[in-house]
Amino acid sequence: MGASSSPDITSVSSLYGTTIGFALSTTVTTDLITVSSNKLVRITNLLVSNIDGTNSADVTLGLVLADADPNGITDFDVTSGQPWYICKTVPVPADSTLSILDAPLYLRAGDVLEGGASAASDLQLIVSYDVFDDA
Repeated sequence: MGASSSPDITSVSSLYGTTIGFALSTTVTTDLITVSSNKLVRITNLLVSNIDGTNSADVTLGLVLADADPNGITDFDVTSGQPWYICKTVPVPADSTLSILDAPLYLRAGDVLEGGASAASDLQLIVSYDVFDDA
């Protein structure tokens, strides 16, 4: 499952599911998840919680694709290395949680989930995902 090929998720050697958390900084290009070689990551849930009891804060999340291989799709516009926003400066009210993802996202080897917040230490991100391993 290299970055330039379409992974065959029916022949993986292992499948692991997990959930991790991040305290988002004010650098919206902070690398949160980078997919290793021979891996495919299916992000199943993105939750952002504002732990500030008074102020709203904005969240920005994006994907940086290592390889713009269209995998049989024509007429697409994907540039390697540029962020493709999942959400951009979306307000999260004080003491609330926002679900960002309605459907799974697939990241291939070398792809990066990046993100940040408008205020330091106000937003926490929970990411649930599966790792398909072909190593």
